Amino acid sequence: MRSDVVRLFQTLPHTCGYFAERMAQNLVIDPSSPQLEQLYEVALSRGYRRAGDHVYIPRCQACRACVACRIPVADFRPDRSQRRCLRRNKDLDVEVVAARYSEERYQLYRNYLRWRHPDGGMDDAQPEDFSRFLYTHWSPTRFIEFREHGRLLGVAVTDFCETGLSAVYTFYDPAVSERSVGTFAILQQIEIARERGLDHVYLGFWIKDHPKMDYKMRYAPIEVLRNGEWVVARADAD
Repeated sequence: MRSDVVRLFQTLPHTCGYFAERMAQNLVIDPSSPQLEQLYEVALSRGYRRAGDHVYIPRCQACRACVACRIPVADFRPDRSQRRCLRRNKDLDVEVVAARYSEERYQLYRNYLRWRHPDGGMDDAQPEDFSRFLYTHWSPTRFIEFREHGRLLGVAVTDFCETGLSAVYTFYDPAVSERSVGTFAILQQIEIARERGLDHVYLGFWIKDHPKMDYKMRYAPIEVLRNGEWVVARADAD
């Protein structure tokens, strides 16, 4: 018999990944729930995010800085900088493939983490970390690969849901950072969503004025979740 009760768990306080002086907590949907695959799409529309087999939303006692955000695909138009990024990467082959481990992808992931998060606890990823963090047996995950003459330059880990794409994680070759692969990945996710008739690309959480998160406001008009409603964000909003 299917249960309509969904269990939620509050994590223990831990150091925030964005503000070292703050403590963070997440609200997590029961990872063992047999309904998790069906719940995920609804949870996504309510501001949740996936990491591995955890579907979570920040629920910190003294902070509400993390705000869920998404791009309404039909309304998005690239700005001048984003158009330059598209031209810079027009030589790349873009392909949507199954989310699977391979030595090629793992080495790219490992090199990216060593470059992006040195001494941050993520820079010594093992093969099992690759699979555990990026996808799970129930998630609708695909890899969007970017290749130059066959050489893998980047991977956008993306969940393909019925009403939108969720940008889970992107990793790429640090040697080609001048290509702005992260920006290119989001632009490709928007285009793929448009081609498939999907409404949104979910970008996870935005933190106002945070140097690692504020870039999301450049994908205007972007929507944020405020008091349970999706509204168009204003860059000067609190």
